[in-house]
Amino acid sequence: MKTLDWYVKWVATMFVLISVMFRLAGVDYHFFDMICGLVGTVLWLWVAILWQDRALIILNVIMTILLGTGVIKIIVEAGVIV
Repeated sequence: MKTLDWYVKWVATMFVLISVMFRLAGVDYHFFDMICGLVGTVLWLWVAILWQDRALIILNVIMTILLGTGVIKIIVEAGVIV
């Protein structure tokens, strides 16, 4: 039987791959790229914490901050949040 982290890592991987597909689709899909990347990164961060893998934790904490900042910037520039 598979453990929870096995399922989470594969869902996270799919989100990251979908993010890259949106990136390749062009600038019209930039927001979706950022959202999918953020979700995938947060899920990978969870797995990294479960595994106690410091390299993955550091990588995914930094990526979560960067992608989260990018998502907030897009939302603010769109006028959704003032």
